[in-house]
Amino acid sequence: MISLDQHKEALNQAGLEMLQLCNKQLENTREAFFTHDSELAEEVIHTENRVNALDLRIDRDCERFIALHNPVASDLRFALALRKINFDLERVGDHAYGISKYIVELDTPIDKKVLEMMRVEEMFDAALSMLEDITDSYEEVDTKMARKVFKKDKTLNQINMDSFGIISEEVQKDPKLINQFLLLFSVIKKLERIGDLITNIAEEIIFYSEAEVMKHRKKKKVRRSKD
Repeated sequence: MISLDQHKEALNQAGLEMLQLCNKQLENTREAFFTHDSELAEEVIHTENRVNALDLRIDRDCERFIALHNPVASDLRFALALRKINFDLERVGDHAYGISKYIVELDTPIDKKVLEMMRVEEMFDAALSMLEDITDSYEEVDTKMARKVFKKDKTLNQINMDSFGIISEEVQKDPKLINQFLLLFSVIKKLERIGDLITNIAEEIIFYSEAEVMKHRKKKKVRRSKD
């Protein structure tokens, strides 16, 4: 029977493969979006099957790891964290897939000034930077690197919050732009959600490495700020 350490390392490599695959999906989505490359968008759509297959394999193997080895302490935290990381990465892949479907199905070229106004390129770049940080953090089990994504996520949240007001104002000036703005609004929402998913992954890396539950801390901070 495979040893606990061997099984754990195999799982670790599968998790890294999933991170790299989703990173590539988002990179290709970004390029397809800004170059209006429907063939590259189609590649992202077809690669989603590979993301889904890897998701199922990792989830199954995590269950098998727990059942076979009855892990404790950091080994158990690793398996529990990887299952959640895997789930969040599959959702990142879903959002890359969704944006790519817009490119293929809606075929709506976006005016450059509209893109700049909505800060979509900045949002893509921030999301990709977060994914790169979290990949390095996962590979090195580096919680300092993991914590870097929380600050970057604020950029995505701010652009998302500003987007509705910009759309409302600009569509009144030129109603013909409404389709472009609605498409961008959908893309922005997906990128903002990708940011949330990456911060979830950061929390799981911190949980695995330091046995610290970040979500509970955040809830306490929110309650204290309201008091």
